[in-house]
Amino acid sequence: MSEEYCPISVLVRNEPGVLARVAGLFARRGFNINSLAVGETEDPQVSRITVVVKGDPHTVDQAVKQLRRLVSVIKVRDQSTMPRVERGLALIKVRATPAQRGEIMQLAGVFRANVDHVDGHCMVIEVSGNRNKIEAMIDMLKPYGIMELARTGQIVLARVRSIHQGMEGAGSAYVPDPDEDPQATYNVYQQS
Repeated sequence: MSEEYCPISVLVRNEPGVLARVAGLFARRGFNINSLAVGETEDPQVSRITVVVKGDPHTVDQAVKQLRRLVSVIKVRDQSTMPRVERGLALIKVRATPAQRGEIMQLAGVFRANVDHVDGHCMVIEVSGNRNKIEAMIDMLKPYGIMELARTGQIVLARVRSIHQGMEGAGSAYVPDPDEDPQATYNVYQQS
């Protein structure tokens, strides 16, 4: 089976140690986490962890099933086969002589990237987008000489419906979406 990058959205209770438990699960299973992003959702008691791992569908499915067993996990969804919006950010410091600045700025324009800094010998380019776009920008800048690179984890949202649709209604238990895969619903959500 071929290995692909698989973004997995994990909704968790916003409490200490949750990230360590999720990351520890991947470590115990021998997964290398390629990207990790964590932040609060519209509900401050719930955080979204987006994990991107590279693996074949069977292996990723096993990881998703293991995640569902963690007590602090509200919901897990493998986003790899869903229509989705995916974004990450990269800051790329690239060598730029005065003669090269125009070329690099044109390149940044093609990728809708921003030039955040220019000095006598380098430029800092900010590019956001899906993984392929960021990788393509990095590849185009390599011939100039990348001096430093910093990237954020990818964040992902399904285009069609919310991962935690039905959680609305403060104080009520999580109500699963009737059209949803029953395997994707577990760990009853309750606000205390």
